[in-house]
Amino acid sequence: MTDQALDAVLVQIENLTIRRNREAILDQVSIQIARHSAHVIVGRNGAGKSTLILAMLGQTAFDGRIVMNWQGSGAIGYVPQTFAIDATLPVTVEDFLALTRQRMPVSLGILRATRTRIADLLARVGLSGRERRPLAVLSGGELRRVLLAHALDPEPELLILDEPGSGLDEASATWLDETLLTLRNARRTTIVMVSHDSERVRRIADRVTVLDRRVIAEGSPDDVFARTTTFAEDPARQIARGPVS
Repeated sequence: MTDQALDAVLVQIENLTIRRNREAILDQVSIQIARHSAHVIVGRNGAGKSTLILAMLGQTAFDGRIVMNWQGSGAIGYVPQTFAIDATLPVTVEDFLALTRQRMPVSLGILRATRTRIADLLARVGLSGRERRPLAVLSGGELRRVLLAHALDPEPELLILDEPGSGLDEASATWLDETLLTLRNARRTTIVMVSHDSERVRRIADRVTVLDRRVIAEGSPDDVFARTTTFAEDPARQIARGPVS
């Protein structure tokens, strides 16, 4: 790859293979994720989408290569698909966001600078004034916004989201799409997202990869949608005319 081509790519995934009990969860997966783009991974349940994300986060062993061509902070923000909360723990939104921001234990107090930063983050995700709300009483949409606020601190060069729209009402889903577009367009954040929502993919994605343990197809949303009619249910089975380039 030339230096010019390298500058255009933030993440290079080459021949990624992951096996569990001798079975291939991912098999020779190669993907290039362009810098400052929104790249969406789609596929049926069990296709290996979340496993691919864990490999990118360094949370699972694999064969092959993942190369991050950092030019900025090198920070990765991550929004998981699910987040379990123990309702018996008296953790507030502010406590949660402060945990990874200051060395002093949150139980001993939150620094003024930390409080200021948290207020800024909550304003960005539309939750101003919710600092003292217990995590356990938040709605699904509110919790997803808090998780996004956490992922934005420090400002990520790469933001990874696993089904971020799962369980959101229409208003929250619209807000999420607008926020992701702002992050990509105004802040130049590279976004990698797993999604089953075909309309979200159309609105957000610059490029789509269809995964079913291997790369089945890849291309622009229009290219991929032209080859599948039941995209959200099982896109891999709908690709009938060969891979999209």
